[in-house]
Amino acid sequence: MSVIRKFVTIVAADCVGFSKHMLDNEEKTLFSLNACREIIDTFISKHGGRIFHTAGDSVLSEFPSTVEAVNCAINFQDAIHERNLSISDESGDKKLIFRVGIHCDDVIVEKDNIYGNGVNIAARLEAQCVPGQILVSRIINEKVKSQIEAITHAAGTKKLKNISSDFEVFTIMTSNTDHIVDDQSEVADDNINKLKKPNLCVLPFKNMNMNDDSSFLVDGIFEDILTELSMVRQLSIVSRQSSINFVNSDTKRENFIDQFNINFLAEGTARTAGNKVRITISLIETETEDIKWSQKFDRSLDDIFDVQDEIVRSVVRMVLGEIELVSLQRAKRKPTENMSSYEYLLKGKEMHHQFSKDANAEALEMFDKAIESDPNNAQAYAWKACTLGQAFARNYINDTFEELSPIWDTLISTAIKIDPNDFECHRLLSAVYSGTKKFNLSLEHGKKAYDMVPNDPRILQQYGEALLKTGQTTEGCDLTLKALEYDPVPQGQINSNKRKSDAVFACFMDDRIDLGLELAEQISELSVRDILYATGLAVSKTGGVDDYPWLQEAIKASDQNAFADIINDMKNIDLVIYNTLLQVYNETILAPSE
Repeated sequence: MSVIRKFVTIVAADCVGFSKHMLDNEEKTLFSLNACREIIDTFISKHGGRIFHTAGDSVLSEFPSTVEAVNCAINFQDAIHERNLSISDESGDKKLIFRVGIHCDDVIVEKDNIYGNGVNIAARLEAQCVPGQILVSRIINEKVKSQIEAITHAAGTKKLKNISSDFEVFTIMTSNTDHIVDDQSEVADDNINKLKKPNLCVLPFKNMNMNDDSSFLVDGIFEDILTELSMVRQLSIVSRQSSINFVNSDTKRENFIDQFNINFLAEGTARTAGNKVRITISLIETETEDIKWSQKFDRSLDDIFDVQDEIVRSVVRMVLGEIELVSLQRAKRKPTENMSSYEYLLKGKEMHHQFSKDANAEALEMFDKAIESDPNNAQAYAWKACTLGQAFARNYINDTFEELSPIWDTLISTAIKIDPNDFECHRLLSAVYSGTKKFNLSLEHGKKAYDMVPNDPRILQQYGEALLKTGQTTEGCDLTLKALEYDPVPQGQINSNKRKSDAVFACFMDDRIDLGLELAEQISELSVRDILYATGLAVSKTGGVDDYPWLQEAIKASDQNAFADIINDMKNIDLVIYNTLLQVYNETILAPSE
C-alpha cells in the first residue's frame, strides 16, 4: 500500500486547565468551551484550514499556507482574549485560555487523519506554550516573521517529550497577549515527597490461637493497622502483599530488609478468646536490631479500633517523633459499630484475598451478611463491588460488563453516600471510570483516594494511571514506579510482570527510555501491550530494535492483529503518542513480517 505524504502547517490548540474547570463547574465550562470552539473553528475555516482531530478541549488543524495558519492562531487568540475581557465574575460564563503550537513538516495522510512528526511537534509545542500565547518552531518563525504584524521573540530551546531532538522555539505575541503570564496553567500537585522518608514494614501478626477459626480477625486487625499507617504521608510503607510473601517464603530476614530498604520493622502476635483479644507488638530498628518500642494490649473486641489507633500513634511517634497525625480520623472511618457486621466484613476480605472461584462466592456471601447486620457499613458495599470486579476479571461468573455495571454503580454510590471518606470507594470509582474512558473522573476519584491513603500501592498505581492518561506524566510515572517499589508482586499475581508492565507504560508515556527498556527486558512473558511500548522506547533510543534481540523475538512471536485496539485506545489520551505508536507499528513491528 502506497503512503500518501504532503507538506502542511499544523496548528495545535488546547484549553488550559480544562480538567480543573470541569471539576469546578461542568455546565459553565462546557458552555464556555462551545463558545470558544465556535470562535476557533470559524477562524480555521476563514483562513483555509481543516480540522482533522478534536478531543473536546483540543483542536488539531492543517493549513496549506504557513502565513494563514499563524494569522488564524493570532486572530482566534485575540478574539478569545476579548471574550474573556467581556465576562464579569458574576456572569454564568467562564474565562477560558488556550495554548497554541505551530509547526510545518512532511506528514502522512491516512483517510481523514494526519500523523507524523509535523503533528507531534506542533502538539508538544502547544504543551510548552505560555497560556494565551503561541509557540512556534524555528522553521515557522523564518517563514512568517516578515509577513505578520505580530512580534516574534526567541524563546530558547526546549526538549519536547517523546521527540528526540531539542527544538529552537519562538513566541508570537500580540498587543493583547504580550502581558499574559502563566497564572492559569495547571500546576501539578507535589505528589511525591522528594525527601527520603523512613521505610516501615509491618509483618502479619502471628495467630496464637490453637485453631484457624479466628484467622480472619487476626488478619483483619493487621490489615487495618497497615491501612492506618499507610495514611501517614511522612512514612513509606512496604505493601501488605510483600510482607505476606516474605512470611510465606524461605527468604532470609536480612535479604528482605535489604530488598525493600527497610528502616523499621513491626511484628506482633494476636490471640482471641470470646470477646477478648490480646495483642503484643514490637517495633525494631533494622540497622541496630534494637527494640524501639514494645507493648501488650489486653482488651475486649469492642475496643479494637482504639487499640489499633494506639498502636499506630505509638509506632509513628517512635519513628517520626511527635508530629500531629491529622490523617487519623477513626470516628469518620470506623466501618461499623456493629461487631457482627465487622467480623463478616473481615471474613469477606479474607476470602477475597484467596483468589479462587469458591472463595470469591463465599466473600460475596459474607459482604451480604455484613450489610444485613449493618446497612450503614460502607466498606461492605465497597468490598462487594471490588469482589464482583474480581469475579468478572477472572471469569468466576458469566455476567457481562453491561449487566454488572448498574450493580457496581449502586454498590459504590451507596458506599460513597454513607461515607464520602471511604478511600476504597474512590479507588474503585477511579478504576471504573478509567475502564469506561472517563479519564477526568478517574483522575478526580484517584486523587481523593491518594489524598487519604498515599502509601497504598493499589492507589499509587490507579492514581498514577489516571495522571498518565490526563497528561500529567511525570507525576503519574513517579507514582507507578513507587507502586513497583512498594509492591513488586501485587496481590493475586505470581510474579512482578504486572507491576513492571504498568511501569513500562509509564516510562513510555514520560519518555524515560532507558529505565523503560530495562524493565521491559525483565518481564518474563511480554504481552502485546508490553511489546508495543518497549518497541516505541527502542525506536526512540536507537531508531529500531536491532540492538534488542529479546524484543525482536517477542515481536516475531506476537499476534500482529492484536496491536490495533491498544493503539486506537491512545487516540483520545495523547494524539502524539497515538501517532508515534501507529508509526512504530507500521514501520518497525509490521514491516519486517511483510
